[in-house]
Amino acid sequence: MMSPRSGLFVVVEGIDGAGTTTHSKRLVKTLARAGYDARLTCEPSSGPIGSLIRQVLSHRVIVAGDSGPRGLGWSTMALLFAADRLDHLDSFVLPALADGALVVSDRYDLSSLAYQSVTAPPGVEPMGWIRELNVRAARPDLTLVLDVSPELAAERRKSRGGAEELFEKADVQARLAAVYAHAETIVPSDRVVHLSSEGDADSVAAAVLEVVTRAATERGIRPSPR
Repeated sequence: MMSPRSGLFVVVEGIDGAGTTTHSKRLVKTLARAGYDARLTCEPSSGPIGSLIRQVLSHRVIVAGDSGPRGLGWSTMALLFAADRLDHLDSFVLPALADGALVVSDRYDLSSLAYQSVTAPPGVEPMGWIRELNVRAARPDLTLVLDVSPELAAERRKSRGGAEELFEKADVQARLAAVYAHAETIVPSDRVVHLSSEGDADSVAAAVLEVVTRAATERGIRPSPR
């Protein structure tokens, strides 16, 4: 999983409603227009394991429990996300990086460390185990954490409509915000940059673009001449 790369691997992270999907898509479109070989991906992926995870998140897959049907437990979710991640790295991310592409992923293993840690039972310390599950996952070159208050994020989720997903309860999101606030201590070997996503979308997009293009330039990646 640690094959050589000539591209740049960028991850966008944050709580639900922080704008990770919006700004990942905007970033790739802007980079592509500027002449970069920019490729968008996301977690869960569109592969077979990722498709199963999406069904779990939207409550379409449940299992029998002592008190009735329930969603999958935190440890099962951690295993599924790790399996999806390694499969997706092998099939999409690493080949794109070997091509010299600028790969932007909407979420990565920081999401596993955050989400599974706040949903684990009291007294369980899951971080070390989740890190072991992901030990063969290639490290990002840059992780952007979009910081937003849980209250504003909740307003955004409400405005976009749809049923509440597995992790979108207010108390879970508040705990997630606290974890993401010190993300750099959770993935200490990674380059983590915090950006506020509480402003208007254009201002946030501009800030994201500035950080990523600077990292690309440092790596020697430049847009192709038109």
